Amino acid sequence: MNETGRPQDILLSNPRADRVRKVAQLAGRPARLKRREFLAEGPQAVREALILHQRRVAAGEPGVVYEVYASEACLDRHPELEKLAEGTNAFLATDEVLAAIGDTVTPQGIVAVCGFLDVGLDEILDAGPRLVAVLCQVRDPGNAGTVLRAADAAGADAVILTGSSVDIYNPKSVRSTAGSLFHLPIVLGVDVAEIAARCKERGIGILAADGYGELKLDALQDQSAGRRLSGSVDASDYALESSTAWLFGNEAQGLSEDELAVADHRVAVPVYGQAESLNLGTAATVCLYASARAQQTSPVIQG
Repeated sequence: MNETGRPQDILLSNPRADRVRKVAQLAGRPARLKRREFLAEGPQAVREALILHQRRVAAGEPGVVYEVYASEACLDRHPELEKLAEGTNAFLATDEVLAAIGDTVTPQGIVAVCGFLDVGLDEILDAGPRLVAVLCQVRDPGNAGTVLRAADAAGADAVILTGSSVDIYNPKSVRSTAGSLFHLPIVLGVDVAEIAARCKERGIGILAADGYGELKLDALQDQSAGRRLSGSVDASDYALESSTAWLFGNEAQGLSEDELAVADHRVAVPVYGQAESLNLGTAATVCLYASARAQQTSPVIQG
């Protein structure tokens, strides 16, 4: 930053400059994996990245934002971003440069280069999570981001993606999380059988979201409400108050038989109208909020 609080005086104006090309490479998976860096684009995503960065730096931990590229117009519209970017390697850039760096058709005025955020499975499970979302073979970047955002909104403790799922650092995935990627821990590349085994060792129940499930989500919610009103701690089918990991499957095929087999129960979201089924994002949101509601109003029942 310069003395006025603006990023460095050098205005990046050449979209073919080496620095610009290097940053633009992060739109591709090979560069992301090699450098363990990804792009956050737009004021909302960059704001959340910088908030996490500053919080970690204040705690004496490594930051997560390596570089910031912003237009003067964006900083005029969002002056709080200048304050948040203090201490980072920040540059002013033209719209042409931002268009070359970013993944969107219309530049959003600011892009940040961030370090990978994923952590190990044991780190998550040893913290005693109450609610975890597991994405099994979810291939669409937008769907993965939507589920992560829903998990964040529901107060989940973590999101886990199996090895065959989409790259959560894909620019489309990052955008669709609307900043939630920087709010909760994520685990990548773990086999669903290992996830289930580790969860069961810690008393975390495994529920599979399955349209043909033997249990109905509304019945589980009714049972949870009944226990809350009566003061009972005895669970019948499954206690939504329990620490739970929800399995959500592929957009087209749902959960495979192997994935369903590791679950304690298969749970269906009832469809009262004529729709054949719910899409992945909607079903995940309903399931996560059902557990979150039960956990917010009742003590935890260990599985």
